[in-house]
Formats: sequence, C-alpha cells, structure tokens
Amino acid sequence: MSIHHRPIAERIEWLLDLAHRHTAEFRSPEAYLARELYLAKHPTAIIVLKCMDGRINIPVATGTPPGIIQPIRNLGGIFDLGWPHLGEVLAESVYRMVANGRRVLIFITYHFSRGDAKRGCAGFAYDAAAALEHCRVIKRQAEHIFGAGHDTVYPILCGYETDEDALLLHGFGDEVLDLASLAPTDAPFLSHRLSPLYPDMPVQVQQDLLPLLEGNLKWIAQVRNTCRLLDIEHREWMICLGRGFDFLHTPNLALIIGPYSPDLADPIRKAAGIIEANMHTGRIPDDGFLLLASVPYEQIGMDRSRAELKSHFLADFAADVIRVEFPELAERMHIQKAVLSWRSRALELLG
Repeated sequence: MSIHHRPIAERIEWLLDLAHRHTAEFRSPEAYLARELYLAKHPTAIIVLKCMDGRINIPVATGTPPGIIQPIRNLGGIFDLGWPHLGEVLAESVYRMVANGRRVLIFITYHFSRGDAKRGCAGFAYDAAAALEHCRVIKRQAEHIFGAGHDTVYPILCGYETDEDALLLHGFGDEVLDLASLAPTDAPFLSHRLSPLYPDMPVQVQQDLLPLLEGNLKWIAQVRNTCRLLDIEHREWMICLGRGFDFLHTPNLALIIGPYSPDLADPIRKAAGIIEANMHTGRIPDDGFLLLASVPYEQIGMDRSRAELKSHFLADFAADVIRVEFPELAERMHIQKAVLSWRSRALELLG
C-alpha cells in the first residue's frame, strides 16, 4: 500500500523513520568525508532558491554530496529578498561563507514540464514564462544587495525540467544552455559553453559549477533509461512550516512553507485548502493530516532555545489559522514541533 493511503499514525511513524535514516546517512563517516573532500576541491558555496516541490532535488540531479548545497524553499518558489527574515537568512549565509574566504553561487530556480504543462509549477498557474520573469526580479534584487560586479556573489537563473531533471542555465541576453540537449560525452566541452554564457564569472566559480553540470548530464542519461511515473496526482498530507526539510524530497508528500513571507497566513490557508481538497477527492485518507514545524539551530544553548520558541510559535500560529479558516479540517490535525541540528541534520521532536 502506498504511504499516502495508510492511516495517519502509520504515515507519521514512516515520516519520522525517514528523517532518522536521513540523519544517519548524513552523519556517516563516508558522507562526512565526501563533503570535506568535495569542499576542498570546490570551495564555492552554493545556495538554491527553489519551490517546495519534492521533485526538485538538485543534489541528486547533479551528483553532489548531501549537505553541500544550501536550499531555501517556499511554496510556489515565490520569494522577495525585501522580506525581512529571508533577507536576514540569505545575507547571514553569504556573509558567513565570504568571511571564510569562499565565493557564493546563488541558483534562482523555476521549474516546468516539457511533457505536460500541468506537471509544472502550480504556484505560477503552470506559466513557465511568468516563473522565469519572477526569477529575473529576484536576480536583480540579489545584485542590488550583493553587487552587480559578481566578483564575490554570482546569481544565475536556472530552469529545472522535471520530466528529465534537466537544468537550463540562462546567461546574458537570451542565451540558454539546455543540458537536455547534450549528452554525457559533451562534458569535456562544457567549460567552452560556460565562458560566453557568463563572461564575468570568476574562474573558481566556473570550475566549481562544472561538476554540477557534468553530474546533471549523467543523471539525465540515467533518467532516460528508467521507467518513470510522471503523471502523479497531488496527494500531499503534510503541511511543513519552517526550515530543515531536506529529507522530504518525495513528490506530492508535503506542502513546505518557508518562514519568510511577512504574511504567513496566506500560504498556510492555501496549503490547508489543498489538504482539504485531497481528502474530499479521496486522494488521501480523511483520518488526519500532519502539521510539522521545524527550526534549525547551529549551536547548543541559547541558539537551540531560541529555535524551540520559534518552532512553538510557527506551529501554534499555523494551527490557529487553520482552526479559524478550516474548522472541520482542524479536527483532524496532528501537530508536531521540532528543532533540527544543522550540523548533524538530526530532527528533534519537542514536547
């Protein structure tokens, strides 16, 4: 039986086990050494702004070790760098990396499907052109914050085609490098493609971007040799609020809302409406859904304590919105509050 159709208690137990397995893998000696070796070879820090859609798993699609790429996810992939909390998170991340002598590459992403527009991004009403235009606005905002010279922080526009997990890099003018049009044997020539696409990209950043593109070529070839279910119904049974949901790279499982927008109530209402519709149409059981709040912390002590309070606030705030707007749905709400150790990726449930 699919996990989507199991009783809510079994679904929650499955989820916690998934988080535990993700932590164990992340903390293993092999994974730790792989990250250290990768960073020694490729010091450029990588941040990805992306939709909450579980199909958009850039570490897997590029063959990058877990923990290298820092994701910033939000419902619909909609961001505004003027949002106070988002601006703080991004600026703090960039400052920390630069202080350690590392440049930063920011992927500003949108996603779409070549096979069926309805498999694209619902947040933009399946309009890939509108999503791309939104990304252009974010790129201009990033250049306003970090500078348009691109010597330290380099933002790029990147499409993600979900049928084949192919990256599309948008460069100067209308130039686009569509990796779906290449083969793994084209990998040695990628550097020649990047130079005209990003003529002002620092050499180190270009060298650190190449492994992601080479890995994507290999992954696309693997996807093409795999029987893949593409037309998957929306069967989300979780609303996740906060950060630290890297273990949830599973399509149509959760609706993830980053704690970034000044109006958190709006995406919470939209997510609750989707959950309710999934129950009414029988796509998921109507015995319950999970509201999970997660807040990461770097240090024990004050930092962790603050994360605890924030997790309680986010869960209580979302629960209150749902109780007011969806009283019948609220009766079937299961609430979990958690903090996440950023160093170990351990999800710790709160009482």
